Amino acid sequence: MTEDFEHDVTEGDFLEEKSKSQVKRELQELKDLGKALIDLSVKDLDKLNLSERLYELIIEAHSMTHIALKRQVGFIGSVMVHEDHQAIQQQLNKLRQAHNGQVRAFHQLEQWRDDLLAGDSQVMTVLRNQFEEFDIQHVRQLVRNANKEATQNKPHKSARLLFKYLQQCQLEQDK
Repeated sequence: MTEDFEHDVTEGDFLEEKSKSQVKRELQELKDLGKALIDLSVKDLDKLNLSERLYELIIEAHSMTHIALKRQVGFIGSVMVHEDHQAIQQQLNKLRQAHNGQVRAFHQLEQWRDDLLAGDSQVMTVLRNQFEEFDIQHVRQLVRNANKEATQNKPHKSARLLFKYLQQCQLEQDK
């Protein structure tokens, strides 16, 4: 009769079991991933391959505050246990990398504009080498107009136009 209740314990049984602390850490990671997804805009969420249920829970969380949001994050974490959360994390990382690249490019354009307005002639050479269709005369005119507007305390229309022109040059180069 004792043989009916015996269970052969193997090494594999111990390898599959997780400690309570490990389970809590993994659930916290899923909650953190859920928080990161909630912080995304709807436009960015649409770029991710999320299940319909998870997507709806995240959209609902956008309108929640404080305790309700905390509860929703916990619920999203529990739903993500059944999702391919590693694939979601990879997609989120790719989205963040793309976003960081766009931010760096935007800051570079701002820096070039500021350097041009400050009179740095080396930037003009760098830009001419960087962009094939770079119109030096047009940029010089925009810089002159921007400096004139600044001395007369007028709106910075030419500085904005200079930034847009640099942005256009960068977009044409990326094509």
